[in-house]
Amino acid sequence: MSPLLIAIGAAILGGAVGFVLRNTTAKQQGRSELAEAQQIREKAEREVKDLASEARKDAQRIVDEARKEAKERRSEVLAREESLDKRETDVSEMRKRADSTKEKAEERHVVLDEREEALEQLKADMEKKLAEVANLTTEDAKQELIDHIELEYTDLFEKKRKALEGEGEVELARRAQEILLTAIQRYSASTASDAMTSVVSLPSDDLKGRIIGKEGRNIKSLERATGCEILVDDTPGAVVISSHDPVRREIARRALERLMEDGRIQPTRIEEVVEMAKSEVEEIIRQAGVESVEELGVGAMDPRLVYLVGRLKFRTSFGQNVLQHSLEMGHIAGMIAAEVGANVQVAKFGALVHDIGKAVDHEVEGTHVEIGRKLLQRFNVDEEVIKAMQAHHEEYPFENPESIIVQVADKISAARPGARRDSVENYLKRLQDLESAAASFEGVEKVFAIQAGREVRVFVRPEKISDSASDKLARDIADKIQQELHYPGEVQITLIREKRVIEYAR
Repeated sequence: MSPLLIAIGAAILGGAVGFVLRNTTAKQQGRSELAEAQQIREKAEREVKDLASEARKDAQRIVDEARKEAKERRSEVLAREESLDKRETDVSEMRKRADSTKEKAEERHVVLDEREEALEQLKADMEKKLAEVANLTTEDAKQELIDHIELEYTDLFEKKRKALEGEGEVELARRAQEILLTAIQRYSASTASDAMTSVVSLPSDDLKGRIIGKEGRNIKSLERATGCEILVDDTPGAVVISSHDPVRREIARRALERLMEDGRIQPTRIEEVVEMAKSEVEEIIRQAGVESVEELGVGAMDPRLVYLVGRLKFRTSFGQNVLQHSLEMGHIAGMIAAEVGANVQVAKFGALVHDIGKAVDHEVEGTHVEIGRKLLQRFNVDEEVIKAMQAHHEEYPFENPESIIVQVADKISAARPGARRDSVENYLKRLQDLESAAASFEGVEKVFAIQAGREVRVFVRPEKISDSASDKLARDIADKIQQELHYPGEVQITLIREKRVIEYAR
């Protein structure tokens, strides 16, 4: 056999074998894909069944909830219908009673009219008969009767008048005493006075050294930033903060407590913490004002005026906290006003803001009453309230009943045993006068009176006061204090001029 035929035969055989193999492979692949499609179909059917089951459950739940809600609403509607029916019945009964009362009143009115006409007729008949008997006119007879009665009973009338006047004065005094006692008994408040120092507890005496710092730089920075005197002595577990200004004391106390918690006690950090404490105290002042206004219920008030009310939390008068004094006055004034029939809101409002001028009297010229009047006028406060507050020291006349009530409440609050201390007020005034005298010079930035007034620290603006002018300014301040103020011992003037230059590298 020739090679060509062999090759052709082999090619035909190979093609047949390949065809058979491809056909077999295609059938196997088709069966595999069919089986896979069947699995997918079965899986899809199961998922459809599951979804249908869940949908039926959700639908049943929604139907149940809807039926429950509809049932509840039907119950509410039925209850409301019953309530309305009851109200209609009550209204009908009230209307019937009102109609009956009206008819009775009309009947009584007719009877009274008839009686009044009969009395008038009887009076006319008597006057006519009297005139006929006495041969006088009605007016002559009336005058003769009056003259006779006056002549016969003059002494009796005079005694009766004096007795009535005496009884009236006694009754008025008794009633006034009753009103005041009732107001005092109904309002009871603490009479504790603010102190000059605050004590900060230390977890460990080792912190005292860190508070003082190397060569005292930490304590000096803290005293300079707060204007308070920091006393670190042998007292175990405590540091004393001394200042006549409650705001400064509170700032120093908070700053020192935060520094101890933080652990980083150094000059830069002290200044940062003091600024944070100042912000906290500002928020305390604002919140104190809001709470005071809400406690007395005096109504809407300008937020700036509310803030000034809060500042009274850190003001004292003869050792008595001014905000507590004003709140106490407000309650007492409200009770007195209710007893005598005056305007309760005006009395409370006037009592609350009667010392509002003390919130800014270190910054503005004038008496606290005059400053308070201007502030209230600026914030468009009702004129009746201004009249009520301006007369509590009798600088202005009493123009409404509430002004008298405010003055009485002021006297009651101030007269409580232990409420005020004259020596404390004099001491505070001396320290404030020292600060005011030093602050009156141009170029002075801050002034702090410390060590019970034995030292005045004056911080000046470096751009306005030079080193050469610092000596003269310190001498001028000392001369002014020496000439204008009275004080025991001597006062040290410490003038501090510090220039800081801050720049940023970006």
